Amino acid sequence: MPRRSTTSDRLIWRLLAVLAALSVLAAACGNGDDEPDAVPPGGDEPPVEEGDPVYGGTLTIGLEAETNSWLPGEYAGANAGTNVQRALFDPLMLMDSEGEIRPYLAESVEPNEDLTVWTVTLREGVQFHDGTPLDAEAMRYNFDVLLKPEGRVTSGALTEVERVEVVDDLTYEYHLTVPNAAFPDLLTGTIGMPFSPAAHQQFGDDAGSNPVGTGPFVFESWQRDSQLTVVRNEDYWMTDQDGNQLPYLDRIVFRPIPDEDSRLASLLTGDVDAMHSLRQSIVRQAREEDGIERYEFIGNNGGGAIFNTERPPVDDRRVRLGLAYAINQQDLIEVLGGAGITPNQTQYFSVDSPWHSDRVRDAWPDDDPARAQELLDEYRNDPNRSDGRAVGEPIAVEFNCPPDPSLIELAQLYQSFWNAVGVQVTLNQVEQAAHIQNGIAGEYMINCWRMGGDGDPYTTLKNAFEEGNPTNFTRFTHPVIDENLEVLRTSTDFDERFAAVEEIMMLFTEEVPNLWTGGTATVVAVQPYVRNVAGWRFPDGTLGRGAANAVVTWSQVWIDR
Repeated sequence: MPRRSTTSDRLIWRLLAVLAALSVLAAACGNGDDEPDAVPPGGDEPPVEEGDPVYGGTLTIGLEAETNSWLPGEYAGANAGTNVQRALFDPLMLMDSEGEIRPYLAESVEPNEDLTVWTVTLREGVQFHDGTPLDAEAMRYNFDVLLKPEGRVTSGALTEVERVEVVDDLTYEYHLTVPNAAFPDLLTGTIGMPFSPAAHQQFGDDAGSNPVGTGPFVFESWQRDSQLTVVRNEDYWMTDQDGNQLPYLDRIVFRPIPDEDSRLASLLTGDVDAMHSLRQSIVRQAREEDGIERYEFIGNNGGGAIFNTERPPVDDRRVRLGLAYAINQQDLIEVLGGAGITPNQTQYFSVDSPWHSDRVRDAWPDDDPARAQELLDEYRNDPNRSDGRAVGEPIAVEFNCPPDPSLIELAQLYQSFWNAVGVQVTLNQVEQAAHIQNGIAGEYMINCWRMGGDGDPYTTLKNAFEEGNPTNFTRFTHPVIDENLEVLRTSTDFDERFAAVEEIMMLFTEEVPNLWTGGTATVVAVQPYVRNVAGWRFPDGTLGRGAANAVVTWSQVWIDR
């Protein structure tokens, strides 16, 4: 049975509990005093699971996008990829329904007194799909070879982790160069999902196309941009609360269907059994359909756009701030179909989060074309403007989005706002996998993007804005961020940490490394015979965090026709 955290780290984890408990599945979500309220995201409560689980059957799932690779350090997936990961891999840690980060694949995760060494004890008898054991040496290999080396997508998040030391067969330690109370956050994602060392050595450069984890399903085949198929792991380590072997399903077929309307239509016609979406218009449409079940969620994640702050002219804060003042967020929400569903967004934390600041909300630049024109004219008439154009020449920007119809409309509205203040806008449609890769490589000027996270603010902000971090897509760094990240890393006092978060968010109201187009409501919609979508539990019976952010724990889903 997983042990609970020790006193030294429990305070931080309880702060996370407050965050998550306020944004759980089907929770109401409103805006500030000056913004219209959004209706509760869940509609009716999700159906209560009744009866015994049923074994067998194939589930076909429609996903919003394809993923580039399943190898840690190369993986650049979003919510779609995480759904597949939850079938193939097990995270060491996950968040429960109360927002506490708890051991899942791990037996326990415990810090030393000063939070510089985190000791992980693995469960006995767990095997990778290739029959090799999940042991401490496998975890050290994952860290040394797959996660830590320079150039890995995950390397930036591990800058504070100096090494992994093996203690015994099932015990190892993460040694940090500095204290980090929020370290368990990292183990809930790709960094905490072990990949078989033997498989990596066997497949070499092709390992990313041949995933081998410890998860409830075993990789069978992958036809890129068509479907990925997994089959039941007959030797899976976990049972349900009645001692029944997991998983229940025989097979899952994941199908990328990038067009949102087509994905919902595929569900309604029975071409797929389940689908997910992070588009407000689809959330609305799903609510209007009879005969399907919905699992909705609004957390800290928000939609918007990111600036490559190393690329002229958006390397200049006057341009970024001017573009921010030129837009009307409510109009953007309306285009996405989110009116009455999606709250406005002004910062990395939703209005229901304990980290949300009214001061930041009131300072966020929005819908002031006159101020936008003033800032943009100042740049336009600067003889030292960064884009090399002559004084008085128009400012020209490029805006990239995946080719989803709702995002095309969104991009066109951005273009309209910016044209109105004299900015020339080129719109580019980029498939999502390439879109994410371009963000990692910095090969863009302005990208529509999703931002935020429901974990500790230190992890969210460090990954997004630390210098040299591969997930710092904006390339934006600042001493104010560094100073306040240090507070978040070392302090367990909520008031101190809140002040640090607020100072970073206030900096963003002036520097604008990204724009917001509202919070992100998510939905998992399924045929009525797909059961237990949000009712997954930890090995000790603790209830998990449902279908948060449109991600499902497929090991505990069954089909009951």
